[in-house]
Amino acid sequence: MQENFSKIAKISLVLVYLVIVAGAIVRVTGSGMGCPDWPKCFGYYIPPTDISEIQWTPNKDFKKGQIIIVNESLQVAVQDFESTLNYNQSNWEPYTKHEYATFNPWHTWIEYINRLVTVILGIPMLILFILSFWLYKKDKVITIVTVFTLFVLGIQAVLGKIVVDTNLKPTMISVHMLIALLIMAMLIYLIHRTSKQTTSVKYDKKLLVTLAIAFVASLFQIIMGIQVRQYVDFQIDVLGEGMQTQWLQNPTVSFYIHRSFSILVVFINSFLAYRIYKYSLGYNKINWVMIILLVEIISGMAMYYLDFPFASQPLHLVLASLLFGVQFYMILEALKAKRSLKTL
Repeated sequence: MQENFSKIAKISLVLVYLVIVAGAIVRVTGSGMGCPDWPKCFGYYIPPTDISEIQWTPNKDFKKGQIIIVNESLQVAVQDFESTLNYNQSNWEPYTKHEYATFNPWHTWIEYINRLVTVILGIPMLILFILSFWLYKKDKVITIVTVFTLFVLGIQAVLGKIVVDTNLKPTMISVHMLIALLIMAMLIYLIHRTSKQTTSVKYDKKLLVTLAIAFVASLFQIIMGIQVRQYVDFQIDVLGEGMQTQWLQNPTVSFYIHRSFSILVVFINSFLAYRIYKYSLGYNKINWVMIILLVEIISGMAMYYLDFPFASQPLHLVLASLLFGVQFYMILEALKAKRSLKTL
């Protein structure tokens, strides 16, 4: 049972990363409002593919909650009815959560697929929830963490609705991302706790402390990066999508902190790599950390010096989440090595 639990947890973690990637694709394509409502899309479970599906037409059956675009505004059907030859406003009411009334089939389906991946994530999470009770007598912590993870996933779903209702308010998008990292961390913890592999790393007190510092530094970098992204999103709203050269023309203090602090992050992780290699401590995942950091720096420089080339911003975000996950797992490895040393 524990082995099956671990496999499902790994599937869930992969899906969390896919959700982050899907969200990044939504961001880079500007598809965040492809579906103006939530959880449906223009009032449909399967999104429309042509604008004619969300326009008023005579002698057509409309269902309660379906949304159409009328004079650049969203109108919601208040009941089931069949339209007559003339448009009757009494059958409709304005959609008041936001005023974004644009239809782009590509944006709609990209956003819909993003939501679909999130729904699929819920399936293994529910299976984990059920399996965790079979492990309750053996390890209560697994059950408690699993239940809390599912609870946080529910909060994340509600936040997804709020993000849409607030027309992609940058602050809400940032909170959405931070909660995704929390879910990721809990799944990584569950994977590590249910793993039957014996530890192959050596305990080193200085390394554990440095690992913790590196993890906190990376988390701080992510938070600073989120603030920079909020500023960029604000600039996009003000200046437009095609004005990349001006998005960071007058950056905030958080940008300079984020850029300068990256030097410290590289230094700390380089020291980790040096100590791991010198004393043969066995933390092979440090190789991934250094590769991710290298590509992360390149993508960051590309955004600033090459005016946000295509996919550089979402790549930067996805790499940050990968770095977060690998470093967190390394901390768990170090703590396990410490416990193993005490039992000898």
